[in-house]
Amino acid sequence: MRQSNPCPIGTPGRPWGDAEKAEWRSRQHRQRSYADDVLDVLQDLRGFFEVEQYGRLDYAPDDYPLFALKSRGWQDDLPIVLVTGGVHGYETSGVHGALRFAGQRAADYADRANVAIVPCVSPWGYERIHRWDPYALDPNRNFIDDSPAPESAALMRFVAPFRDRVLMHIDLHETTDTDESEFRPALAARNGEPFAPGEIPDGFYLCGDREHPEPEFQQAIIEAVAKVTHIAPADADGEIIGSPVVAPGVIEYPLVEWGLCAGITGARYRTTTEVYPDSPRATPEQCNAAQVAAAQAAVAFALGQVQGKP
Repeated sequence: MRQSNPCPIGTPGRPWGDAEKAEWRSRQHRQRSYADDVLDVLQDLRGFFEVEQYGRLDYAPDDYPLFALKSRGWQDDLPIVLVTGGVHGYETSGVHGALRFAGQRAADYADRANVAIVPCVSPWGYERIHRWDPYALDPNRNFIDDSPAPESAALMRFVAPFRDRVLMHIDLHETTDTDESEFRPALAARNGEPFAPGEIPDGFYLCGDREHPEPEFQQAIIEAVAKVTHIAPADADGEIIGSPVVAPGVIEYPLVEWGLCAGITGARYRTTTEVYPDSPRATPEQCNAAQVAAAQAAVAFALGQVQGKP
């Protein structure tokens, strides 16, 4: 794995101000196209879904319409399952896994569930292959009331009308080598804190809800993904990225307390996936397939509990 480098922006021990954030932003450049990779694919899915614009990000000179997919013929008496991706724009398989799930699997649940899919929550970050938004904010710590992150606020407004009726929410993420070499050093610099090196786990894992863990749900996803790619082992301390492993491939976070995307609804079944795309044992195809397998297993488990069939 690559060695971590200290962030070159700012003064050690001093949190960033507007000048440092502007310098950081000036270093971010578009490397891929949200329009080509996401919006064009959404057009191809209109036969199966309603494509709903739920917001717009005005990051001059760039402008990003935000879209969600919703089942055609939405039925109020059916459970709702929610799949989100691209909360961290650089986590590629989260975006493409959500789109692939929409294209390949979501039609399987017609007449059994209302499916909502938000494939790219953070398009500015997607294009720049970055974790943050232009304000140097992590959207996945800002799913809170009066959120300062526009991406987070927009998604919360989208789910507000049905948030208490969501049965299952799976949020698709990756853990990458750049978490350790770039993003965590930048976070420490932004906050004026020393950077403490960590360890990137080799493999897939889940972050369940510490307050409402649902271990059988988490394990059903792990078992499905293990058929596609390898599951991350615990480190020497019995942890994954600093959190105790509570079951093979599963750690837990206080999702709501930490302002994480997977905590934005009242879903009984909720989790965050973490794929490791930099592993020599995984390909981009496997990473996308792992996200689809995770989403499929999550929906199947949740519906099985309320409808009594796989």
